[in-house]
Amino acid sequence: EETGLIEPIGRWVLDAACLQAVAWQVDGVAIPKMSVNLSGRQLQTTAVVDDVRGALQRSGLEPDRLMLEITESVLMSDTVESLDRLRALKDLGVQISIDDFGTGYSSLSYLRRFPVDALKIDKSFVDDLGGRSDDTYAFVRAIVQLGHTLRLQTVAEGIEHVQQWDALREIGCDFGQGFLFAHPLTEGEIRSMETGGSLGHDSLGSGSSMR
Repeated sequence: EETGLIEPIGRWVLDAACLQAVAWQVDGVAIPKMSVNLSGRQLQTTAVVDDVRGALQRSGLEPDRLMLEITESVLMSDTVESLDRLRALKDLGVQISIDDFGTGYSSLSYLRRFPVDALKIDKSFVDDLGGRSDDTYAFVRAIVQLGHTLRLQTVAEGIEHVQQWDALREIGCDFGQGFLFAHPLTEGEIRSMETGGSLGHDSLGSGSSMR
């Protein structure tokens, strides 16, 4: 971030992720969407829209199969320019989620204006669900209800225990990810899971359905 190296690294990550998503699609691996994190430094540059467009064109990936994840604090730091760039990215047809939601102190007026598709509930809140904390349960439920009111998907991060999963399903969270479903996997391991029939919305960590 400080040296600016995140910009060429970020372009490489976008290219690699989009190419991998297409390779999986060609081989019939059931990965409906590829999520890629954008750093604050990337979002601050005017080149970010061209970088995403180029990655889509070079790979042939359909735009609606790419989800860009941006932290809540990044969005709050440069709202006018961030809003313009997010709108330009949305015009490409990609989806956008707010990562680590609940930790960046965003105002509801900004949230309503940003063209986002999903809210990712920060792991710190999911951690406390394991002990059935009434305050945490109410807070997470409020985030989920807010998301649904704004017609946004809700995703819980860092699910590690069945108790957390049960609480999130009870609350009505749409999707979840975490070690309960799978640890980080190599490309080959993902192919092996899919071939063995164990890869799907109910078992894979990133993007597992809570329903």
